[in-house]
Amino acid sequence: MNFYSESELQTLGFASLGRQVRVSRHASIHNAQGISIGDNARIDDFCVLSAGDGGIHIGNHVHIAVMGVILGKARIDLEDFANISGRVSIYSSTDDFSGEFMTNPTVPAVYTNVSSSPVRIGRHAIVGAGSVLLPGTILGAGAAVGALSLVRGVLDEFTLYGGIPAVRIRGRSRGLLAREAAFLRGA
Repeated sequence: MNFYSESELQTLGFASLGRQVRVSRHASIHNAQGISIGDNARIDDFCVLSAGDGGIHIGNHVHIAVMGVILGKARIDLEDFANISGRVSIYSSTDDFSGEFMTNPTVPAVYTNVSSSPVRIGRHAIVGAGSVLLPGTILGAGAAVGALSLVRGVLDEFTLYGGIPAVRIRGRSRGLLAREAAFLRGA
């Protein structure tokens, strides 16, 4: 993968930029001044990050795999150690599909009814390949979403979900918290 150098990243105009950040030269960044990225974060090839008014906040040690899409008007938070697998789409805005309004960004807002709601991906949450997260989604700390799932609403911490729509499958171990503590201590 071909990543921007640290000096090149500085010129993109991010709201804030941590240390050891790696962003692919093949990623598309829109409204960089609305995006903050923590330490040791990585954004892979062909990702699209488009910050709306609420911005995008990416924590420390966050990975966004190839072809990830993160966009919308409302705030999107990816907390420390979150992992977004390939082809995951995270939206904080959506068109009105009722048929009462027009849709798509080429139409003036007066004819559309776009709704927006913040999205939060909790610490150590993981989202499986090909999943879609809709506006208002909140993944609790350590929540896991299986591949090809459709997620809307609040998912409990340290719980595995999957399906269309995503439903609870079972609990998830908290063992990774001890490993995190050792990692942060430098053990």
